Amino acid sequence: MERLQKVMAHAGIASRRKCEDIIEQGRVKVNGTTVTELGTKVQSTDLIEVDDVPIYREEPRYFLLYKPKNTISAVSDDKDRPVVVDLIKDVDERIYPIGRLDFDTTGLLLLTNDGDFANLLMHPSYQVPKTYIAKVSDIPTEKGMQQLRRGIKIDGKKTAPAQAKVKSINRENRTSIIELTIHEGWNHQVKKMLEAINCPVSKLKRERLGFLDLGNLNPGEYRELTAFEVDKLRKMAEK
Repeated sequence: MERLQKVMAHAGIASRRKCEDIIEQGRVKVNGTTVTELGTKVQSTDLIEVDDVPIYREEPRYFLLYKPKNTISAVSDDKDRPVVVDLIKDVDERIYPIGRLDFDTTGLLLLTNDGDFANLLMHPSYQVPKTYIAKVSDIPTEKGMQQLRRGIKIDGKKTAPAQAKVKSINRENRTSIIELTIHEGWNHQVKKMLEAINCPVSKLKRERLGFLDLGNLNPGEYRELTAFEVDKLRKMAEK
């Protein structure tokens, strides 16, 4: 048994809050009876209609994509730029990205049609570690690396302590490769953290999310997550 508004939102009718409004407006029927109570629970066999149109209940789908550069983490773009959902072929369900990677950032991105799963992974209270590899336009100082490890102030607030290490240094070109693992998901967080230690990012890739990595995928390729992986992610987020 699931709450009616949750089933409606999962079917793509609207956000859960908007679905609650639709229910209260008397526009929803369950097995032919108009329902206006938000606590109503339904079974998989129940017929649900919105404005007398039966809703289609999608099976939950979960994908791991190697996001290529210059692609928008969205389902559409008003400037007609490429979006990540266009890369997932032969899928009837209305999937969308969980969180986002910047237009010029590459790497691991999850997509789903399961709103609860997406909210679980994105909620500030739940902390699934995310590991990035950044090419930066300078050589970090040990003081700067310690600042990252202790937490660093950006946009007026301090980040949680990060795992940070220098992978390589090119002294001739004054560039470095830094690996950074964070738990939050603030806007442009990795770029701002490295900018704060005077190491502006020239290239950025997300390599891991929790226990997931890109494996043998190439940019633009994807695979479906296994039920075991989905369950493990849920448990990791809920800890």
